[in-house]
Amino acid sequence: MRIKVFIVLLLAAFVTGLFFVAVPAQAAEPIKIGALLPLADATGKDGSRSMELAVKQINAKGGILGRQVQLIVIDDELKAEKAAAALDKLCTVDNVDFIVGGMASGITMALIPGMKKYGKVVVWAGAAYSGVEKAMEGQDWFFHLHAWDYQQGAYYEKGWAEVKQKYASFKRDKMFMAYEEGAFGSGSFKGQKVLAENGKYEVQGEAFKSAAMGGGDYRSVLRHAKEFNPDQFIWVGYDKDALPMMEQAKEIGFSPLTFVGSPPAWPVDFAKQPLNEGVLLYSYWADTMKNVSRASKTYSDAFHKEFKDTPTTYFGPLCYTNIMILADAIKKAGTIDKAAVIKALETTNYPSPLGDTFVFKKSNVIDHQANSWPKFMQWQKGKLEVIWPWEYATAKMIYPFPAWDKRGKASATIEGEKKAVPAKDAKKDKVKK
Repeated sequence: MRIKVFIVLLLAAFVTGLFFVAVPAQAAEPIKIGALLPLADATGKDGSRSMELAVKQINAKGGILGRQVQLIVIDDELKAEKAAAALDKLCTVDNVDFIVGGMASGITMALIPGMKKYGKVVVWAGAAYSGVEKAMEGQDWFFHLHAWDYQQGAYYEKGWAEVKQKYASFKRDKMFMAYEEGAFGSGSFKGQKVLAENGKYEVQGEAFKSAAMGGGDYRSVLRHAKEFNPDQFIWVGYDKDALPMMEQAKEIGFSPLTFVGSPPAWPVDFAKQPLNEGVLLYSYWADTMKNVSRASKTYSDAFHKEFKDTPTTYFGPLCYTNIMILADAIKKAGTIDKAAVIKALETTNYPSPLGDTFVFKKSNVIDHQANSWPKFMQWQKGKLEVIWPWEYATAKMIYPFPAWDKRGKASATIEGEKKAVPAKDAKKDKVKK
C-alpha cells in the first residue's frame, strides 16, 4: 500500500514538474507611454526619434521596475480632431499608463478636455500659449516642460537689454510682430504688447494665416511692417512659413535692422538657403551646444550613432528629456501608481541636453512648470551660431541685417562694444576643449 501511495505521489510530482517546465512564468506587462506628435513636421520627426532613443536606452538597461517600456506614438497631424481621437485611442484601446509629447498650443487646447477626462499623469513637452496654463489650473497630474509665452517674452527682453547694454550701435525702439493667427501667435503678440509697455518701446503687429494651415501669402503684412519702419521685425509661426517669408521680404525690399524668426522649428534645408544670412531666431538648442554641455554631447552623439543624422529642432532634446524625466520619476516612485509618480516628479532634478537642469516649480498658475530657457541664435554662412547668453556664444551678431541689394559681400558684425558684460549663472557642466 505504501509503495502504491509513493508511486502516485511521485507521478503527481513528475506531472506537475513537467507542467511548470512547459509553461514558464509570464513576463511582466510593459509600462506603456503614449505620445502625441506631428510626425510630418520637423519637430515631430526629431521628437519621436528622440523618444525612441530614450526608450531604447532605458530598455537596454533592464527597463523600469523590471518591466520593459513600450512607447506608442500617434501622429496628431496638427489637426485638433485627429489629436483628440488619438488621445482617446491611447487611453481606451492602448491603455497607456502615461501621456507625453505635444507641440502646438492650439492642438494642446483641443486635448485638454480629454486629458481631464482620463486624468492620467501628463508630462507635456510643448505648447507655449498661456491659455493652456490657465486651462490646467489645479490639475496636479499635469507637468509642463516648455516655457510659457510670457516667460519666454520676459527672457527675450532680458537678452535684448544685455545686447543693448553691451553694444552702443544696437537699436530696438520700434518693433513689428507678424504672427500666425492661432493660439501660439496671438498669445505671443498679446504678451509682447505688455512687455513693450513695460520696456517703453513702440510695437505694432498683424496676424497672418500660416502656410502650415493653408496660408502662405505674407505680402500685405510685410508691406505694413515696412511702412512702420521698425528697428526689429519678428515673425511668429511655423517652419513652413520660413522660406516664403524671406522670399516675400526680399521681393518687397524689406530689411529692418534685425530680422527675427520665432517658429518651433526651421525647415530641414533652411541652412542651405542663401536668404538665411543674418536671420536671428529664438531657440532652446543647437547641435553646437555639445561643445559646452556634457548632457548635450551625450545626447547628440547617441542620436547620431542611432540615426546617422542630427536633429534640426530643439524638440529632439526636449522630447528626449520628456521621456527621461518620466522614467526617473517612475524609478523613484517604485510603482506606476498615480499619486506616487506625481510625488516623485515633484523632486525632478534632471540635467537636460538643452543646457538647463530641469526642476518643477509653481508658475503663475500651475504647480508643475519646468525651467527651460531659450537662446538667441543667428544664421551665419549656413551655420547656426549662438549669440546670447554670452556663456554660450559661438559668434558675434551680424548687425544690421544685410540689405537684399548688398548680399554677396561680407556681412558686418555688430560694433560699438561698450564694456564686457560678465556671464551670469555660467553652467558647471561645460565640456573641456
